[in-house]
Amino acid sequence: MLSGDKSSVELNWNEVWGGFKQLLPISLFVVVFGVAFGLAAAQTGLDDSASLLMSALVFAGASQFAALDLWGAQVPVVPLIVTVFAINARHLLMGATLYPWLRELPTAKRYGVMLVISDANWAMSMQAFNSGKSGIGLILGGGIALWAAWVLGSWLGVYFGSDIKDPVSLGLDMVMGCFLLAMVVGGQKNLRMLVIWSVAAASSLLAHRYLPENSHVVVGALAGGVLGAVWMEKKK
Repeated sequence: MLSGDKSSVELNWNEVWGGFKQLLPISLFVVVFGVAFGLAAAQTGLDDSASLLMSALVFAGASQFAALDLWGAQVPVVPLIVTVFAINARHLLMGATLYPWLRELPTAKRYGVMLVISDANWAMSMQAFNSGKSGIGLILGGGIALWAAWVLGSWLGVYFGSDIKDPVSLGLDMVMGCFLLAMVVGGQKNLRMLVIWSVAAASSLLAHRYLPENSHVVVGALAGGVLGAVWMEKKK
């Protein structure tokens, strides 16, 4: 079973505002990612309003970039759906890991909170929940901060992003990855977690090498998730 007190989960303004402020510094880097997407969308020929609408409604950076790779005069709908699903499949596991706490919320609030879930606020909320704290504010408040930063960055990229020629050369594409790595290092440290992360990483690397593009996301997530579900943590 997951550790942490599941009975204290509640949604209130103070927690949401606290989560917003806590994720605000990270959101500054998300603005940069948004700028890169807005610039790439403009170069692809996607309409400005469509680019901003995509960022506001989809709110999934990696899959949005993948969609741009498939964009053209004739959009291959089925490959586009499969690619986006593969990249975002990790959200299924995010929801599963959060369910023991979110089930305490009414259904409308539960799914409303999940509209703004992303890697960063999921990682921080799980760290809070597993420490016996309430992470609901980090999910919603932090998610709103990240969403607003993504939309703002997309807008800046669409209209003013031509000055950033190559974001990758500045190392800006590594910021979120480094943040998530820090979350892993700062999380629980035991044999179970080490084995789960190792299996997920190895599976993802093998899939990246031998399977179709973007399948490593699904394979790594499923390998780690299935092992974590089978190898349950003992109650203390």
